[in-house]
Amino acid sequence: MTRTRILGLDPSLVACGWGIVDMSGSKITHIGHGVIRPPKKESLAKRLSFLYAAIEQIISDAQPDTAGVEEAFMKDNAMSALKLGHARAVCLLAPSRAGLSVGEYSARSVKKSVTGTGAADKAQVAAMINVLLPGCAVKAGDAADALAIAICHGHHRPPDLRAVS
Repeated sequence: MTRTRILGLDPSLVACGWGIVDMSGSKITHIGHGVIRPPKKESLAKRLSFLYAAIEQIISDAQPDTAGVEEAFMKDNAMSALKLGHARAVCLLAPSRAGLSVGEYSARSVKKSVTGTGAADKAQVAAMINVLLPGCAVKAGDAADALAIAICHGHHRPPDLRAVS
């Protein structure tokens, strides 16, 4: 059976989560996960560059076939929302420049894909990720969210990306 390797990205300039899964039919296999932490005291431009380089390295190492990125949502603070938008742009740009198709998903649809409800909290998402991906031992937070994004993308990706040899 053919497999599709999927990169999930949970955008942030503080702690950008990433997760990689392989999907073959309905079987999901954990490949890796982590968090990218750009240096807080650097300029915005350097933090964005750090994030871009880290995502490029992950793509180079893991060779995903496609990527999913969480959509931005409006925060209370306009400046925080703007910075999140910058991080999200990098998360869209890096995979696209590497030739990957990129899907975008709301937090609600990501949560619904893995827990069955769009109102799940971070602990519920992580618990379900650990059920779906035995042995990955991910904690609630950015990496668990990124794995959930990858799984969501796996369920919603276009038919031409469902079978990569």
